[in-house]
Amino acid sequence: MGSVRAVLIDIDGVLTVSWKPLPGAVAALRALRAAGLGVALVTNTTSRTRASIAGTLSEAGFEVGVEDVLTAPAATAAHLAEHFPGARCTVLNSGDIGADLGDITLVEERADVVVVGGAGPGFDYRALNRVFGELQRGARLVAMHRNLYWRTDAGLQLDSGAFLLGLERAARVTAEVTGKPSRAFFEAALARLGVDAERALMVGDDIESDVLAAQRAGLTGVLVRTGKYRRETHENASGAPDHVVDSFADVPELLGLAQ
Repeated sequence: MGSVRAVLIDIDGVLTVSWKPLPGAVAALRALRAAGLGVALVTNTTSRTRASIAGTLSEAGFEVGVEDVLTAPAATAAHLAEHFPGARCTVLNSGDIGADLGDITLVEERADVVVVGGAGPGFDYRALNRVFGELQRGARLVAMHRNLYWRTDAGLQLDSGAFLLGLERAARVTAEVTGKPSRAFFEAALARLGVDAERALMVGDDIESDVLAAQRAGLTGVLVRTGKYRRETHENASGAPDHVVDSFADVPELLGLAQ
């Protein structure tokens, strides 16, 4: 662990729950920065822009700036610009993320690409059937993530991955995923930090999308027992995390750092 030079950190369920800091998380992040480690907050959150996320975390006491945050919507915008330049896109998402989508062309019908973000009240029958129709007409399917659920202070909440599975099956297509667990998402964070994968740690509460996906990309994975963590999901996962700790507050000790 002495070779670690950067830490990638999920937000929901790791640093916060419903945007409220988890015990010890603020101090732990401060300890990482004091040790000179690079930090990137990598999140599949699709309800807020990078600026909004950074502002909320800063108000909660975290030493965070916009440049520290990499979101699935921002990664999606970069993916669309590179692979579908000039495409007409229709977006199904709960939350205002327009500022992070760049200059992509947004339409309501006759789209070239259907983009699925995070679930919310807007994922009703009419909306899902509309994008199903676009897929039947030949539109490509891009998903910001495949998360099935996330944790709030009211408990686990259903996320867009559950709806995405239905769309893929019904339209007989497979989504291109731009956020976690996409390898490209982790590589973009590493490139921003200027660190090789073998010298980086990924801390998350989702064993598949956060931890095992990062390990497949060459990072060291750390699973925390907070947020969406469930013992049965851990025991039935497709692999084993490199490390398991009770919470993000334990990460400095794992790295041998003083708080």
